[in-house]
Amino acid sequence: MGGQAKGKKKAKPKRKDNRPNTDAGFVQLSPQERMKLRVHEKAKKKTAEKYSVQQLLEKTEEYMDSFDFEMASLFCQRALDVESTNLQALDMQGHICSELGDTQKAKGAFLRAMELNPDVGHSKYMYLGQIHTGQEAVNYYTKGIQVLLSTLDKQAQTTQAQAGAAAPPDEDTELPTAKDVCVAYCSMAEIYLTDLCMEEGAADKCKEFIERALQYHHDNPEALQLMASYLFSTERNQEGKEYLLKSVASWLPAQKQSAASFSTEEDMQNDIPPYESRVTTAKLLIESEEYEMAVDVLEGLLEEDDEVVQVWYLSGWVCCLQLEKAKEQQERDGREVTEEETEEWNALKEAARSYLTNATKLYSKLRCDDQPMLEHVEQLLGDLGGQLEGEEGDPTVDEDYEPCSDEEDDAEAPMQH
Repeated sequence: MGGQAKGKKKAKPKRKDNRPNTDAGFVQLSPQERMKLRVHEKAKKKTAEKYSVQQLLEKTEEYMDSFDFEMASLFCQRALDVESTNLQALDMQGHICSELGDTQKAKGAFLRAMELNPDVGHSKYMYLGQIHTGQEAVNYYTKGIQVLLSTLDKQAQTTQAQAGAAAPPDEDTELPTAKDVCVAYCSMAEIYLTDLCMEEGAADKCKEFIERALQYHHDNPEALQLMASYLFSTERNQEGKEYLLKSVASWLPAQKQSAASFSTEEDMQNDIPPYESRVTTAKLLIESEEYEMAVDVLEGLLEEDDEVVQVWYLSGWVCCLQLEKAKEQQERDGREVTEEETEEWNALKEAARSYLTNATKLYSKLRCDDQPMLEHVEQLLGDLGGQLEGEEGDPTVDEDYEPCSDEEDDAEAPMQH
């Protein structure tokens, strides 16, 4: 029986798949990386099903309020995994990363928020201004001030519209204030006192921004102190001293009272200028020969943080200057030195040696790089009879300290001498 042989089936041409290969990158990953990515995607999906973005941000805020920035970072990242364009989450991430010292990630978060919504939220511009220098910083601050003023204007219109009616509950506790505008103008003025001081018209711009700052908050201690610095730089020392004393009078008595009563009232703490600003206060007070007031400021700084070399140095130097002034006064009077004066002078000398000895030891521990300050410390110690031997209470150093440098901000630079 001859059967007919079956013909070979013709293979059909395969249809070209034009769909994008979304797994191309996935295939190139190692098995561990693929597993990690799957776990992350699964956790992301589970988070989205279990918590809303708002709930995650509330948890983030809780941890931020308790200064647990590691945990805050985890919850904030979960919120961004669910909604990557959430402006509140991006703003929080920026602040959390800046607290954790991750400047690049903080910058990325704020730049992303700026890209998504440039006209809402001033704090991103303030932060970007802080981490940049020169004209670039001025540009960020300028935009931030525009946003601030626009928000304040809208607030005023809303308040007027609600006049006579029951005010709704305040949902945003972080509404900007006139003080925020003042601080922003102060930041711009400082740039023209430092980075851009050699620019044409820098002095005029500096004065203009300080005056604007004082228009929005007339008794702000930082603005008053900046005006003092500006006046000292233009050799109007008496006027500068008046602004300086007005600035210090607005916060130092309250701080001393707070320290005496061990008070930690938040409002009182908010009225005290930042640490770096108070270091500048001490330097200006020394320059103005207001030594006792400078001692009060420096004592407060040492209580708050005893790991800043410059504060130990300034504390020792002001004791030397007090001793020098007392001796000059006695010579002008043309009389014998009293027993009381001898005791006072010896106390000042020993205090100066103690402060400067601590400055030297801390300088070595922190591996500082500020040769002019070190040379002045050694010169002063030489005049006083050298370091104190076996000085007790050496300043301790945190495990996570960073070596200091004279290239850091102006507050860490030695005073001119």
